[in-house]
Amino acid sequence: MNEFFHMGGYAFYVWTSYGLALLVLLANVLSPILLKKKLLSQLARREQRAGRS
Repeated sequence: MNEFFHMGGYAFYVWTSYGLALLVLLANVLSPILLKKKLLSQLARREQRAGRS
């Protein structure tokens, strides 16, 4: 098991690559969720302003 995690001396590069890939995947999941939330709040504010006038 130790050899698996050590990866023949390339562990730093391999695990760094896995970490960066995970960050990119998380950003690809979270970004649209946050944008949708922001868009819905902007639309709600516009709706409120349009209702007042």
